[in-house]
Amino acid sequence: MSGSSVWSRSREKMRLFPELFAQCADEAALYGKCVAATTTGRQELKKDLCAKEFEALKVCFTNAAKKRAK
Repeated sequence: MSGSSVWSRSREKMRLFPELFAQCADEAALYGKCVAATTTGRQELKKDLCAKEFEALKVCFTNAAKKRAK
């Protein structure tokens, strides 16, 4: 596998990120609110506290990417 090929694919994915993110703005906002709410003060974010919101965001990104590929 060529190193330049890997970087090309990575750059392409990063180039598409703003477009995919815009399609998932509501899910991203809910996830961000959950993270902010669970890390008030000096609390650390603990695994799975926002799992439901993260999963919704992940599903949205996946669906947006699939639509883009068609």
